[in-house]
Amino acid sequence: MEDQNLPHHTSQPPSTEDQNHCTTSDQQLQNLNLPKVLLHGPPGFSSVLQPPYSQKFHLLNPSSLPLHQFAATHPHHCATVAAVLCDGGYPLTLDMLSLLPSLRLVVTASAGTDHVDIDECRRRGIQVAGAGNLFSEDVADLAVALLIDVVMKISAADRSLRKRHVDSRAITLASKVSGKRVGIVGLGRIGLEVAHRLEALECMVSYNSRKQKPFVPYPFYSTVLELATNTNVLVLCCSLNDQTRHIINREVMLALGKGGVIVNVGRGALIDEKQLFNCLMEGEIGGAGLDVFENEPLVDEHFFSLDNVVLSPHAGFSTLDSYLAICQLLGLNLEAFFSNNPLITPVI
Repeated sequence: MEDQNLPHHTSQPPSTEDQNHCTTSDQQLQNLNLPKVLLHGPPGFSSVLQPPYSQKFHLLNPSSLPLHQFAATHPHHCATVAAVLCDGGYPLTLDMLSLLPSLRLVVTASAGTDHVDIDECRRRGIQVAGAGNLFSEDVADLAVALLIDVVMKISAADRSLRKRHVDSRAITLASKVSGKRVGIVGLGRIGLEVAHRLEALECMVSYNSRKQKPFVPYPFYSTVLELATNTNVLVLCCSLNDQTRHIINREVMLALGKGGVIVNVGRGALIDEKQLFNCLMEGEIGGAGLDVFENEPLVDEHFFSLDNVVLSPHAGFSTLDSYLAICQLLGLNLEAFFSNNPLITPVI
């Protein structure tokens, strides 16, 4: 006979809280077996790594804490981080690299690597991958767009119209783009793309680079000063290093001449910005189109009052096509490294 005093057990489904706890625990256990990748970028930077790649790595610092702050609160993670995924505006200095003793790979979402201590990475045997030539066409498009805008005073005319009046000087004192003598500083992939676009506009192209390029039809000048003396537009496409910092100084600006235009899609510190502002104010050069700035993300507010300057927020790579492509490239480089395959776009 059944004992009526025995408790009657029934099967109950687990609560939502229990399910969530199990799911979280399972995810944590799964993450323990995945390579640790530290995110070093702006808020929302974690979105650059999309499935399936985001599911192949244990992503740390999705809330985008400053690296020193993350290291102070998560020392156990920093001790075993294998890779850093970083944005171009977020430095990886010697001090920062020292916080990551197990680091073996840096993948940056930028074409330039001046924000990464490459020498220290090389000394530590840390591999570095960048964006390669992914942004070259977009940056070249923007360089030419900035030149056209400055020379033809498009933005200045736009501002006049928005104020409900047309300042005729903003339009009639514009200049032609065709026929301009344009000097390109840095004839790499971006510089070549700029040159091809300028040829279509019937500009006369010349260049300066570390050395003369074989099989290039454009005149070569061994110094930037000599290039400026023989042109009325300079387009800066070179990388930033100790040799190129402030390569565009007052002497170069004066050599360019009163109608001269400077377009910078390289790095902000290629130009001595204080001297650029002075030359623009004094009428020593005609105008400037700037996509990069010496103290990014800060922009010298003195430029805001100048109608002969067109400003762009480092947007040369900001197209939907390139964003989707860089998301995939970052994942491919991480996947290649952790599969013991060569990097897709190696820097070192």
